[in-house]
Amino acid sequence: MVLAVRPSTAVLTKHSVSTLRKCLRDGQFVVVVASETTVPRLSLDSVSLLEGGDVAPCRPVGTTPAFVIFQFPVSACGTAMREEGGYVVYENELSSSYEVASGPLGSITRDSVHELSFQCRYFGSEVVSLVAEVNTVPPPLPVTAQGPLSVELRLANGQCDAKGCSDANVYSSYYSGADYPVTKVLRDPVYVEVRILERTDPNIVLTLQHCWATSTSSPVSLPQWTLLVDGCPYHDDRYLTTLVPVDHSSGLPIPTHYKRFIFQMFTFVDAVFLPSQTETVFIHCSTAVCHPSATDSCERRCGRHRRHATKGVKLSGETAVVSSEEVIVVTSQPAALDRRVSDSDHQVPQSLSYGLLGVAALAVLAVSALVLAVVWRFRTLHQAIKL
Repeated sequence: MVLAVRPSTAVLTKHSVSTLRKCLRDGQFVVVVASETTVPRLSLDSVSLLEGGDVAPCRPVGTTPAFVIFQFPVSACGTAMREEGGYVVYENELSSSYEVASGPLGSITRDSVHELSFQCRYFGSEVVSLVAEVNTVPPPLPVTAQGPLSVELRLANGQCDAKGCSDANVYSSYYSGADYPVTKVLRDPVYVEVRILERTDPNIVLTLQHCWATSTSSPVSLPQWTLLVDGCPYHDDRYLTTLVPVDHSSGLPIPTHYKRFIFQMFTFVDAVFLPSQTETVFIHCSTAVCHPSATDSCERRCGRHRRHATKGVKLSGETAVVSSEEVIVVTSQPAALDRRVSDSDHQVPQSLSYGLLGVAALAVLAVSALVLAVVWRFRTLHQAIKL
């Protein structure tokens, strides 16, 4: 008699063999399974044979917190028999059940899965024991793990030394802490960059969800003006925000850790009063990190009629809001605006100015003469009536 064991399959199974299998001369299987066979520990109550369930002789003959023991005839519990090369082969299988939790978007399990196929081969009256070792796959490394994530929002100063400077080239130098508050004139371009700090994983992608501006440092203060919606330019703004692509041509070590966009400077206007000469603006963005899937790169594609949301697996269940330092908006006084108009290249010629003054004087004289004539006529009629 020869005992043979086919390779078993298990999830997170240890290298060490924790299963004992033996064929008895009287035609009995003896199989011992340890709870340490898998990681996490195998639930011994879930282990059963192909058939028989809890009915003798297919149910365990002994159970401890560490082991479960099965002993049953080779002709019972769903054992299959066949002849092979002069041997009579009896084959059965042990397997464990597992609990499945179902949700609206998928199902999961946290239980180990263990399967073991085993044989007894009988030839004549001789019994030979065959020892087999099952080599299983070691536990896989964690796919994701929670950890601190730092995100920074900073402003490029717009300086570019390259000839024919493009939007991507202006992100070569940035305002430092000593440069704030930064002063901007209305419609000046503001170069915004959001980046991940202190991470070197090339398999994560930074995404921008919403970006907006406020007049105070608080991201929830009012008034607010939207810059990006779901990572795409806010279409109700006449001066659309421009997304700047960041790829390998940018020279950055991990381009997916960066997002850039440009908007034209504005000032908040009170519903009653005119805008003041100077006003502060702060920029805020809500960010998230995702892991690209086989069908989606986590990059949003923006269009006029449809926006594609990311379908990647997010590494962080929460979003992080990052903010800029203070930016001061400088606008022009109305008097200054008048001076610019009077000093422009579109001045009225002096001869035309004198002509206009002459026409105005003649009009005044004509009106005065008409008034005097009416008064004189009224007095003449009044005297005639008295007579």
